[in-house]
Amino acid sequence: MTKPPGKLLPLVAALLCGAVLAQAATPPDHPVTSAAPPVSPTSGKGLLGTPVTSKRGEPSSTKQPTQPAKHQVAKPPADDWNLAAHGKVLYLTFDDGPQHEWTPKVLQLLRKHKAHATFFVLGIQVAQYPELIAAERAAGHTVGNHTWDHKTLTLLPDAKVRQEIATGVKSKCLRPPTGATNAKIQAIAAAYHQRQVLWDVDTKDWEKPGAASIEHAIMAGARPGAIILMHDGGGNRSQTVAALDRALTKLTKQGYTYRSLPC
Repeated sequence: MTKPPGKLLPLVAALLCGAVLAQAATPPDHPVTSAAPPVSPTSGKGLLGTPVTSKRGEPSSTKQPTQPAKHQVAKPPADDWNLAAHGKVLYLTFDDGPQHEWTPKVLQLLRKHKAHATFFVLGIQVAQYPELIAAERAAGHTVGNHTWDHKTLTLLPDAKVRQEIATGVKSKCLRPPTGATNAKIQAIAAAYHQRQVLWDVDTKDWEKPGAASIEHAIMAGARPGAIILMHDGGGNRSQTVAALDRALTKLTKQGYTYRSLPC
C-alpha cells in the first residue's frame, strides 16, 4: 500500500476522529431500560402479592399501612344528668303508653312545637302497639321503662320486682309506677343498668282536673332542668293535649326548649 503524503496524515486522523464522535452521539434504536422498571401508579390490585401503589406511585410496601380514620361519634346525652346545666330546658315526660289514640296526638303536638320528650312505657302496651314505640324513637324522643304492667313495686317480693323490670322495655331509665320506690327498688333497677327517674312537677293530669289546671301546673313548675310528669296512656288525655299545647306556646316565647331525658 502506498503511504499517503505526510501532509495528509493529520487530515485523515481528524476525519476518523470526527466519525467516531458522530457515531457516539447517535441515539440507539431502542431506549435503554433499567433492570427493574418503575411501577405505574395504577399497576396491581393488591391480589396475590401484586405490588400496590399509593396515590403518589410509591409501592405501599415501602410505607406503613394507613389505618382508616375512625368516625368520631359525639358523646350521647345519655351520660349527661346535669339537667339544670343547659339553660332554659324542660324535660317533658309521658307515662303509661303507648296508647293508640292519645300517643299519636302527643307526638303530633311535640312535632308542632319542635319539642323532644321521654315516654315511660308499659311493656304490656308496647307488646300491643310496637309501631308507636318505633314512631317515638324515629321522631327523636327517648323511651324509658315503666315496668310490665304498672304494679306498685314496693308491695312486691324481690323476684316479682325483678320480673316487672326485666319484662319492661329495654332502656337506661326506670320510672317506678306511682313513684313508689325505696333503696331496694333502686338497687334492683341498678342491677339491670337502669337509672331510677322520678319528676319535679306532677301535673296531676291523671286526675283529669281540667286543661286549665294542668296548664297552670306546667307553667308554675317550669324552671331550667325541670322534669314534668304527664300521661299519654291510662285514659282519656284530651285535657293533657290541650293544656300542653297552650303551655308550650307560652314557654317557647319565654325562651324554653325541650329535650329528651338521657334514657
